[in-house]
Amino acid sequence: MANIATDLYMANRQCCDLDIRDYKTKAPWMYADFCNTTTANISADAVFANKKGAKCIKFDNPLEGTITMEFQVSPFRIYAMLSDGEIETSAVIARRESVTGEAGGVLNLTKTPMAGSVFAVDPVTGKTIEGTVVDKKFTAKTTSDIVADTTYEVAYLESKTTGVKKVSFNNKKVPKDFFIQMVTNNRDENGDEVAMRLTAYKASPQRNFEISFASDGDPSSVTLTCDLMTDRDGNVLDMVEILEDDK
Repeated sequence: MANIATDLYMANRQCCDLDIRDYKTKAPWMYADFCNTTTANISADAVFANKKGAKCIKFDNPLEGTITMEFQVSPFRIYAMLSDGEIETSAVIARRESVTGEAGGVLNLTKTPMAGSVFAVDPVTGKTIEGTVVDKKFTAKTTSDIVADTTYEVAYLESKTTGVKKVSFNNKKVPKDFFIQMVTNNRDENGDEVAMRLTAYKASPQRNFEISFASDGDPSSVTLTCDLMTDRDGNVLDMVEILEDDK
């Protein structure tokens, strides 16, 4: 048993980096070294048997807890924790452009629109012009609705399959469970750095977050929270101080 009289006091002012791994396989999923604040908490309520109205015998309920990470800069991949952990490579992109009409009631678009998504607007009346699309060419149903050398506002949707990343949120996608180790350093009274690690054996991301975009004030901040669960061996959260570390 350590002699507590000789233990040095320590303090911490260093956010944890997160080694995030797939719970099932333990394969690395992300190393998160961009958080501003990381928090781990555990709690356990208790119930009591009373004797003449006074608490007499205590029964502790199972542990509950969370890991919270707050950040202002991050890779896009971090948002996949809120879905099924996967990044998709196709997305629907809303396009709006000014297009000059050509002979035969034609508007040549920059991108390939999805079927039924093109809306051209008459610049004089503001009415929508009906038409058909083949590849990137919109042809008015009534040819005279589009006049050569006249500019029209066109809105459409593009199904983009290159150069995009997408995280989908829907009720079919369920968050993965993760093994997360939180890595930080304490500093003792002698000024020495002492490694500290907190291990969450099974962490499940909560599917709630809020992100706002503003033109002034502080940059947007995002907070993700994971619920701590018990793994098959009964582990929840470990706190480890590393006195000697091979580097």
